[in-house]
Amino acid sequence: MRLVLTGFLFLISSISISAKDFMRIEISGQVEGVVEIELLSDLAPNHVIQIKKLVSDKNYDGVAFHRVIEGFMAQTGDVVFGNVFNEYLPTMVGRGGSQLDDLNAEFTSQPFDRGIVGMARSQDPNSANSQFFIMLENGHFLNGKYTVFGKVSSGMDIIDEIKKGDQANNGMVAQDPDFMKKITIVSRD
Repeated sequence: MRLVLTGFLFLISSISISAKDFMRIEISGQVEGVVEIELLSDLAPNHVIQIKKLVSDKNYDGVAFHRVIEGFMAQTGDVVFGNVFNEYLPTMVGRGGSQLDDLNAEFTSQPFDRGIVGMARSQDPNSANSQFFIMLENGHFLNGKYTVFGKVSSGMDIIDEIKKGDQANNGMVAQDPDFMKKITIVSRD
């Protein structure tokens, strides 16, 4: 009986260990499509917990890609000033976070390659909150300076087509930005 119970517990634990969480993003605007991001809780457990909370509370639904720099990255996640369903404020977007606490950095050796997702922050390394960016190309100068919490597993072609911002204005998208219409968390093996 003990052997059967031990085997059952091992099977249950191996199933839960192999399950992965993905952030499924429906993107709308000039580009339409679905992007999936594998959440890397082994690299940044506290960041993944915060992202999942923001998703479950629907804070990201309607939030714009407000800063998109060709050949670098696409930034989103300003849940205060960046929601196109409420009051999108192009002069303020990029300055807001959520009502959740800022996070302590969880820097790793994971390089910022194309498709890696990192948390945006201010000059303070422990100021990440809700904004994040997706790398359009490798950006190894960011290595060890920003927290990696995910990587695009499908839909990078959609990310590549997101409306680019004004280079003269640090990539800010002033009008009609593409946005995250709906975000959900899905788990799979």
